[in-house]
Parts: sequence; C-alpha cells; structure tokens
Amino acid sequence: MMATLLAVHACINNLRHTHIKPREFLNTLARITIQARNLDSESELSIHNPFTLTVEETRKSTEGTIQMWKKRISIALMLVCSLALISSIAQAATIIACTFDKDWYYPGQTGYIAVTVYNDEESTIRVDKLSATIDYYYTDDNVYLQTFFNYPDPPKEILQGESYTFNIDFSLPTNIAPGYTTLYVKAETEIWNDGSEWRGSDHPTYSPKLYIESPYKNQLETQEAANQELETTNQQVTEQLHEQQALNQYTTNMMYVLGATAVGFAAVVGVLLLVLKKARTLARPVA
Repeated sequence: MMATLLAVHACINNLRHTHIKPREFLNTLARITIQARNLDSESELSIHNPFTLTVEETRKSTEGTIQMWKKRISIALMLVCSLALISSIAQAATIIACTFDKDWYYPGQTGYIAVTVYNDEESTIRVDKLSATIDYYYTDDNVYLQTFFNYPDPPKEILQGESYTFNIDFSLPTNIAPGYTTLYVKAETEIWNDGSEWRGSDHPTYSPKLYIESPYKNQLETQEAANQELETTNQQVTEQLHEQQALNQYTTNMMYVLGATAVGFAAVVGVLLLVLKKARTLARPVA
C-alpha cells in the first residue's frame, strides 16, 4: 500500500511539470475508470458460496478480495488526486523555448539566453523574476553552481494566450571544462486574481544544454588566423616585388632605347656635319 502511495505521489509530481491537454487528461481518466470496472467484474467472478469452500479456498478467496480492495483504493486515490490537479495541469504558465545567442562558447566568453514564457492561464500573468543556474565543471574536476538573474522592472505582464521573450545575460569562467553542461532556467510568475490583486502562480522551468568549446581549439583557430594573415602579407609583398621588378625591367629597357636613340642621333648629326663640310670644300673656287 505504501509503495502504491509513493507511486501515486511520483506520478502527481511528474504531472505538475508536464503540459497535458484537457482532452488527453480526460482520456487518461476514462482508461483508469475502465480498469476499475474490470477489477469489479473480476472480483464478482471470483466470489463463491462460502459454505461450499474449504478452509484453504476460503483463505485464498479472502486474500484475493483484499488485493482487489487495495487496487480499488489505489485507483480511487489516483482519481481523487488527478481531479484535484486538473486545473493546474490543463492551465499553467510555461517556458516554450530557450535559445542561446551562439551555437557554442569558449571559456571566459559572455552571452545571453532568450527565454520565451507562454501564458496558458485563465487570466493575465506577470513575470517578476527569471533565473538560469549553470553547473560549472572546472578543469580540475571541481563543480560549482552559479545563478544569473533577470528582474523585469516593472514586472512584465503577459495576456492570456500570448507569450513574451526575456534575455538572461551570463558570463563563463576562464577555467570551465569543455563539453556540454545543463542550465536550469526558471521563471517566477504571478496571476491577477479576481481582478483585485496579484498572487503567486506557476514557476515554469526549462533545461537547455550549453556547449563549451575547448580553449585549445580557440588557440588553434587564433594561430591559423595569424598564419593566414602572414601568408596574405607574404603574397602582397611578393606581388609588390614582382611589380617592382617589372618596373625596373621597364626602366632598363627604356634606358637602352634612349641610349640607342642618342647614339643614332649622334651618328646622324656626325654624318650631316661631314656632308656639310664636304659640300663647303667643293664650293670653294680654285685659285
């Protein structure tokens, strides 16, 4: 009997954190009711005339009846507890999404979590506090918990059937171990009660996973970036050198052309002077 009660309690706790539609909940109640009716039918078939039973058969029949009543009581408890929780199961403020601003982070980086809260209550709710708790696994295998908060000021009101996204900023330590780590995100809400006051309501939760990249990859990427930059610089220097060599070659060729031109011009001038001198000699009268 105690084991049954513990099982019912565990079931109720699971239902508290599960968003179940009303139709699904009613279907579950119908299945439980059918099981109870089947037990009744089985118990009726097992009852015989006590005057025709032996002592052993009477004992077995009594034990069977006790077991049957235990099952009836267990099912009844489940029905009562489930009916008591139907409103909180069918209607609750929930966190429908948690996303990070990056796919992964390096140790020491900062970021934020985008938390979307949906109002499935019958009235307006407001969110006055959000938190994100991270399990830090340090490189020396020590574990440390750190919680980051967001206090909307003033508290953000969300109408029925609508949602709103909040950001929770966080920063990672420099010696956090690489790998996946789980965040525990929680929103604390209040509901507008009978149009008169705010009262405490649901505390929906969400558990997204955060990936921490190895710092060695960061060092490797930094080194690769430096090598790429150095290679680019070398290519630029090589191109400038080729351009300078081409310019020098062009200058040399031009000097050769100018030199040849000057030599040719000097030869032409010399020939012209020689011809002119000869012409003057021929033009002189013979004495």
